[in-house]
Amino acid sequence: MAKYKWRKWFRVIHRDFGYLFFGVTLVYAISGIAINHLDDWNPNYIITTKNIQTELRPGVEKSEILAMLEDFGERKNYKNHYFPSAKGLKIFLKNGVVYVNLNSGEGLIEQTRRRSMFREMNYLHYNPIKYWTWFSDLYAGALIALAITGLFLVRGKKGITGRGAWLTVLGILIPLIYLLIYFY
Repeated sequence: MAKYKWRKWFRVIHRDFGYLFFGVTLVYAISGIAINHLDDWNPNYIITTKNIQTELRPGVEKSEILAMLEDFGERKNYKNHYFPSAKGLKIFLKNGVVYVNLNSGEGLIEQTRRRSMFREMNYLHYNPIKYWTWFSDLYAGALIALAITGLFLVRGKKGITGRGAWLTVLGILIPLIYLLIYFY
């Protein structure tokens, strides 16, 4: 009876899944890092602000608003405006907004620009449609297969019966310790 070559099949599965899911691994890894740091930055948009001083005062007309925007190079981006309070003016721009205190003339231009690459990766990370969710589930299953087959690729003292065992135990203990400290 021939000996079953399971290690050979593990190498084949591990290699081919590694190649097949290389791109999506980068998508989830990079967007995962971005999402982990939402308090530090916005991975979808770049938001810039600029303080301004205007001559606008209560009772301002649209023509004056447009003239002020011309001074700051934003007239072509004008969409609409309204007065949220007696002393406040909010101007909507294409990709931004302007806030003006009509009593003091002080204002702020806030512009928003899409952050290319990260925005698209985050979109995929949040499983936007059913078909992508199915692909993500397939990918998750492949990660399980990669993890299991990876345990048995190397033989001897550097494999799962040697150093690999210690690293595997450590890889299991780290999340368990975090759960014990921060969850329970």
